[in-house]
Amino acid sequence: MYETAIVAFTTFFATIGPIDVAVMFAAMTPKAAPEFRRLMAVRGILVSSGILLVFAFTGDALLRSLGISLAALKVSGGILLLLIGIDMVFARHSGGISTTDIETNEAAEKQDISIVPLATPLIAGPGAMGAAVLLMANVKGQILQEAAVILTMLGVLLLTLALLLIATKVQNFFGVTGMQVVSRVFGVVLSALAIQFMFDGLLRSGLIP
Repeated sequence: MYETAIVAFTTFFATIGPIDVAVMFAAMTPKAAPEFRRLMAVRGILVSSGILLVFAFTGDALLRSLGISLAALKVSGGILLLLIGIDMVFARHSGGISTTDIETNEAAEKQDISIVPLATPLIAGPGAMGAAVLLMANVKGQILQEAAVILTMLGVLLLTLALLLIATKVQNFFGVTGMQVVSRVFGVVLSALAIQFMFDGLLRSGLIP
């Protein structure tokens, strides 16, 4: 259970990126009133939590209904997480855990960014959605392990909310260099986890004796 929680924390922290989200939130809402910023932060967390919970509880069933096996899910999910991990190591932004240029430009013209782009794709982006499905499918039928994944995910989301509420201070404290250091460290760990998911998927598929 503890091992599952550690893997889930590392994966969700890397794919959600609480520090990155807080810094981007501060940059996107420089003129917003403090009360409105708090409202957007809470609303964004609630919506993203709902999205990730839906994917966590129904994603595996949906994939199985389409004939996608757990082995295929592990390999494809591992590839997605590996690409995100590589982007994090090299400090690149591809849209897996951040906004695209189009989404950023659209957000600059909006007053309320709590749903788009804060809730999705900043918090509940493709990487976090894929991680929720993959981690839950990996422990399917094991109640304690499933609870560990969900509680860890909610814990990372609460951490994200806490950082959003002090987003300006987070931005000033970490700066660009600090953010990239944290991102690179978790990128390396996420890449290793992604490779392990891929190995497990290949072993489960029977392609590797």
